[in-house]
Amino acid sequence: MNRREFIKVVGIGAAAVGTWQLSSQAHGALRRPIAGMGLRMGTSLRVKPVLVYQFFKKREATSWRPWGGLHNQSDVDREAQRIGDELGKLASSADFPMEILPLARVDSDAGATAAGESDCDVILVYATSGEGRWLEILAGSRKPNVMFLRHKSGPVYLWYEIAHPRFLRKTTDQYKEPGMDVWDIVVDDYGEVLWRLRALYGLKNALGTRIVAVGDAGGWGQGGRSAPQIAREVWKLDIKPVAYSQLEPMLKKIRANERAVQQARRDTDEYLAQSGVSLHTEKKFLVNAFLLTAVFKRLMEEADAPAITVHHCMGTIMPIAETTACMPLSLLNDEGLMAFCESDFVVIPSGILLRYISGEPSFFNDPTHPHDGITTCAHCTAPRRMDGRDLESVKVLTHFESDYGAAPKVQFRKGQVVTNVIPDFACKKWVGFRGKIIDHPSYDICRSQFDCTIEGDWKKLLEDMQGFHWMTCYGDYLREVGYALKKVGVGWENISEAT
Repeated sequence: MNRREFIKVVGIGAAAVGTWQLSSQAHGALRRPIAGMGLRMGTSLRVKPVLVYQFFKKREATSWRPWGGLHNQSDVDREAQRIGDELGKLASSADFPMEILPLARVDSDAGATAAGESDCDVILVYATSGEGRWLEILAGSRKPNVMFLRHKSGPVYLWYEIAHPRFLRKTTDQYKEPGMDVWDIVVDDYGEVLWRLRALYGLKNALGTRIVAVGDAGGWGQGGRSAPQIAREVWKLDIKPVAYSQLEPMLKKIRANERAVQQARRDTDEYLAQSGVSLHTEKKFLVNAFLLTAVFKRLMEEADAPAITVHHCMGTIMPIAETTACMPLSLLNDEGLMAFCESDFVVIPSGILLRYISGEPSFFNDPTHPHDGITTCAHCTAPRRMDGRDLESVKVLTHFESDYGAAPKVQFRKGQVVTNVIPDFACKKWVGFRGKIIDHPSYDICRSQFDCTIEGDWKKLLEDMQGFHWMTCYGDYLREVGYALKKVGVGWENISEAT
């Protein structure tokens, strides 16, 4: 194998979470990056549109007609056609794969039940009128519901008036609908629908992800001792440990294979010939990194896993691999897979979620002390294809703490907006903020590093930080992360929300 091979990627299915579930997929269903979508991968989000309506007969001298602009079958037919056209445009504009299922028309309890039992991931409810219990049946289907209401886009919907007091609060002052809340309801704006579906796409594919853990699963510090178990319980991660006693003979075998060694040398020369790449360590470390990459790929293929992590990567692996794991993890991320150092399952779930939401690799990093509205993030491994398409320039240096092996110093894009996610040890509440990269300096710290601004109240971030490692990706995906976390019962604090 070499790094140019198109590596198999697993489409992972979601398991039941909380009071709802996403449709189940087989663990062995192979998925590749999607043409035209950069590194986007995963199983399509299946969206079931449901048109809820009810007709009313005129009665003399009394109120007989509620609000709403659909009065007869012709109105419903026109609305159904319009919805179909709108969803076709929505799907074609999406930056993630979705499948729009046939529209269901609901005007009875039986119709609502049948729609709720559809083989789908999300129910998109067009609540024009109709009984509240029909909406409750749909919301109780254990599938996430997004409700779309018309105001100015017309014809106006009845539930534009009463979704809050009748459906969510049941005519009281307390929220009583267990399946939905105010953030699951959208008025007129399909852009608001799209980012919610992007969040659910990311969540669907993140849940149940299979990941190889070289040297076993772990978690940083005392607070991370329970992280692997929490990752299994909350994120349903399927963690496949690989002992170093298994890895070592694989590395000895590939180093004894002259054909594999020659391929690694060719891959090294090809890598170094790329624009924006320079070498500042011994070349043999990079050759060995390509051999280690091939072994990691073999482990992932044998496990049918799209993700890998390495425990004790700052010690145990070095004498075995005769290099560091930094470059292999960078290369794997750039090929569309997911690769994380340190086997820290406190933060790895956030990297998997961001990967599927954004369609881009995520950067596992050590944070620093926020001050004066800025902070520094750094680690000795980082993807180069941070936007999911283009390779950033890179200097190949030694791993900083050991001054050994090969590690990338990625020249992160100055001015780039980034999402920073900070998981807590207990997976009870994550913190996030939007920042902008202002420099990629050369401090005596981990090689890949950037200074970035903190958009929002940096003092609040300083006070509320928990856990340790952060996860960063290019772009702003704070809304999507917060929406996805709500569905698995994890709290969310967006430091940048008020700005």
